[in-house]
Amino acid sequence: MDTHLFLFGGGLPFTDGFASKFAKISLTLGGPVSILFIDRHTDYQDYLSLITKPLQENGLNHFLYLPLPTTTIEIAKEKIEKSAGIIILGGNTNKYVDNIVETSLADPIRNRFRKGVPVAGFSAGALISLDPCIISPKDNIERVFQMRPGLGLVTDVQIAVHFSEWDDKDHLYEVGKRYPDKENYGIDENTGLYLKNGQVERMEGKGVFRIIGGELVKCL
Repeated sequence: MDTHLFLFGGGLPFTDGFASKFAKISLTLGGPVSILFIDRHTDYQDYLSLITKPLQENGLNHFLYLPLPTTTIEIAKEKIEKSAGIIILGGNTNKYVDNIVETSLADPIRNRFRKGVPVAGFSAGALISLDPCIISPKDNIERVFQMRPGLGLVTDVQIAVHFSEWDDKDHLYEVGKRYPDKENYGIDENTGLYLKNGQVERMEGKGVFRIIGGELVKCL
């Protein structure tokens, strides 16, 4: 069974090509798309419409909104286990680790992914999809390089998000230094990677960078 992972460097929405790709895979499987996000106790309908609109334009119309921790773990697990697509949004990365990775939600997400269900992560959602989940000093209140458990959907890749916007070259260099055996990517906002069976197959957007031979190289 092929696996499908979409990693985006910033917030919504999908790039056009990846919206089409995600929708096509999900429609083939049949079923709803679960959207997980940390509940900020605000009206999130307009925000979520940014994620659903390009998918609706490609034929997807059944979405399950799972704000955490407002949605109980048991209900979220039940919904995920029936999903034909999973989307994990962005925000405070540590809260996503706390409420997804380090809970019993992690295994249903991994299981559905291994069965070919496409998973898309935006910013924090992309970071927790890997293992470990590496958090930039610009993404936590302690302002330090952090490593936390991730979902491990892909294990040979590490990323830095909001790359150009945060001017996070030093962070990507540190990622490359600590994990020389992994492919490293700095991903800009409105930009994503598509990984099929754990391998980067396609890039879309405005900027993807890598550290190669100690030098920063622009790949897209």
